[in-house]
Amino acid sequence: MSSPKSALPPSLPAGDAPRPGGAKRHLLRVLGWTVAVIAAGCVAFVAYAAIYPERMPLAIGAIVEDFTGANPQPIVLHVPPSQPLSAVALLGKQIFNDPSLSASGKQSCASCHSPDHAYGPPNDLSVQLGGPHMTDAGYRPPPSLAYLYRQAPFSIGPDQNDMDAAPVTLDQLATAASGTQRAAKTAGVAPAAPALVPQGGLFWDGRASTLQDQAIGPMLNPVEMANKSTDEVVHKLLNAKYLDQFKQLFGDRIMQQPDLLVDEAMFAVGRYEFEDPSFHRFTSKYDYWLQGKARLTQAELHGLRLFNDPDKANCAGCHLSKPTADHLPPLFTDTQYEALGVPRNRDLPVNKDPKFYDMGVCGPFRTDAASLTQYCGMFLTPTLRNVATRHAFFHNGVYHDLKQVMDFYNLRNTSPEKIYPLDAAGKPQKYDDLPEKYHANIDVADAPFDRKLGDKPAMNDDEVKDIIAFMNTLTDGYKP
Repeated sequence: MSSPKSALPPSLPAGDAPRPGGAKRHLLRVLGWTVAVIAAGCVAFVAYAAIYPERMPLAIGAIVEDFTGANPQPIVLHVPPSQPLSAVALLGKQIFNDPSLSASGKQSCASCHSPDHAYGPPNDLSVQLGGPHMTDAGYRPPPSLAYLYRQAPFSIGPDQNDMDAAPVTLDQLATAASGTQRAAKTAGVAPAAPALVPQGGLFWDGRASTLQDQAIGPMLNPVEMANKSTDEVVHKLLNAKYLDQFKQLFGDRIMQQPDLLVDEAMFAVGRYEFEDPSFHRFTSKYDYWLQGKARLTQAELHGLRLFNDPDKANCAGCHLSKPTADHLPPLFTDTQYEALGVPRNRDLPVNKDPKFYDMGVCGPFRTDAASLTQYCGMFLTPTLRNVATRHAFFHNGVYHDLKQVMDFYNLRNTSPEKIYPLDAAGKPQKYDDLPEKYHANIDVADAPFDRKLGDKPAMNDDEVKDIIAFMNTLTDGYKP
């Protein structure tokens, strides 16, 4: 028979009898150590997940995103390369910044498209002043020239792939689209069929197809740089301090070819806007967040989700927020046209005439689509990049901060009396900046415009604040 000592547990020293309660205390110590080890492992796992959410399963990554604001699925964005400007682009930079090309001698392209203001206006005016004496008010606020390097020419409907076919006119395209139901704009969901709506182009109405075409427009506009003809532009180019660069690039004969001189000058401006990285920096906090190099605050993260929510703000239905399949960063526009029915800006001198209406695609500043009345009131959807730096919104500059813009989207249909002026009977003059016969063109189908009079607005005040907080993350120059 074995002795009692040999039957003792191995954890107790031989020769010592077990004291009452000793085994229980030992078990508790073991359990404590075990819990401590498990807890330490959990803490380590949580810390690892917080630092590397992209290495976690999607479900865990989503939880980490909720708590830390980190992007659980970062990607490498394919942005334009940063490289020295070509000789043509360097010439274009000088033309872009040259006020001597204006009738006043005081206005250059950069005056309304300031490099220090994301190539938008540098002030709070609804429209900019120009003309021969810098006293004439413009017709529309200048859109930003940033992030246009991927803008396609103006068209209606899907791309024309058959290059051997006869050219299709805008009238033919509009006729083909007239019987097609408008595709719904839903954030994150591509329409089942190509949307047969206007898309692409430059200016608010798309009347310029290229950066080169756009560059000559302000030079001949009577309330902008106000040259009376291309001959005046030629005269000023021939007396410019950079004329020798023209000769070096295009030969001496260009001085005797005025049309070619203007064409090459505007081409140079377009090359500058295309090549210079400052026109498409992609250095916002959101860009860094997409790449896993920055974290959003709780307000910014909530705002992003509301921005993308097809039943809430649905901003991303038009202002696309996700990278493309080949990792091109989002431009925050689908480059299509919408009739939103913003209220008339009665402060604009051009609007003092009650019979004047700016109807976008179908005129009056664009003249080749006047008969396409199903597009009257439609204007180009601008990029929201650097939107927080702007101080005039929509085609008539009627609003001056993002809160006013969000209130318009949120209350236009549910409480129109808060958006539009009232008539003598106290009734809101809804859609007062578009003739009544074109009111059917205005979007009432896409959220948040799908609400009816008296409905609860799509967003409350706190949600609006969070959406604006997110839009502030789209400003370039963030330091991660």
